[in-house]
Amino acid sequence: MKPLGYPSVITRRQAILAPLLGCLGGLAANGYAFAYEPSVTLKISRYRITSEQWRSGPQLKIAVLTDLHFGEPFVSLDRLDEIVAAVHVQQPDLVCLLGDFEPGHRFISREVGRADWARGLARLKAPLGVCTVLGNHDWWADIDAQEHRTKIPLAARAVMDAGLPIMENDAVRLVKDGKPFWIIGLGDQIAYHRRGFGFTGRDDLHGALSKADDRAPAILLAHEPDIFPKVPKRVALTLSGHTHGGQVRLFGYSPLVPSAFGNRYAYGLIEENGHHLVVSGGIGPGKLPIRFGVPPEIVIIELGAPA
Repeated sequence: MKPLGYPSVITRRQAILAPLLGCLGGLAANGYAFAYEPSVTLKISRYRITSEQWRSGPQLKIAVLTDLHFGEPFVSLDRLDEIVAAVHVQQPDLVCLLGDFEPGHRFISREVGRADWARGLARLKAPLGVCTVLGNHDWWADIDAQEHRTKIPLAARAVMDAGLPIMENDAVRLVKDGKPFWIIGLGDQIAYHRRGFGFTGRDDLHGALSKADDRAPAILLAHEPDIFPKVPKRVALTLSGHTHGGQVRLFGYSPLVPSAFGNRYAYGLIEENGHHLVVSGGIGPGKLPIRFGVPPEIVIIELGAPA
């Protein structure tokens, strides 16, 4: 007795068409992953977070941009204009830039000058301003910074020359609707190559937290999410990038994630021990210009106290 729903004979036509269709499907998927999704799509990802730690804080709307990795054809100045316009449409109270402005791959058809992209970022406007930290590629791209452990890599100089401050193990106190809160910017955790011994960082979580010297609630900006298990409960929200969501993500799983914790902090909203982490998939491509299931995104967070 034949099982229902299965053909008893594969025709010659089917035998020829099956691998052909498979190849065409593979080429289409590759074209989407290499060309369309990294450079054409732009997603607005939204999170609404209520937090006990934020009970004394204001209702706050935050726009997050990270991992722009400037360089054509993926992130050009025209693409930056599109991103800035999309952020302004959202009317955030605060914009947070989480680093990795330098390209993280070699698939660049034309470089975008640091001064040019920095001036473009300086057009970002919000009532509470723009807060910026650096990412690992901002350090790795500067040979002098690697060899001499300089304090200001080239990407940081460009950002500051454009009028945007860089936060490194520092804190700034902001106020909205009469309610104060802190933005804490962490130094990069893998800033320097150690020959044969991995990386060393410029992060000083304890020192940065000590500068938030009252009881107002806090938000931590940390390029890499791996710091999250060490973040104390006084921090209501940690914002990170770096992972690109694994670049390829299917059914909530990313096969390769540049994190010691694997998929635990790969992408999206994570809640552990009563405080929250949001990991953005970022804008630009990573080491390979591939995105599948993780389109470039602007993250919009609405943060408030429990009702």
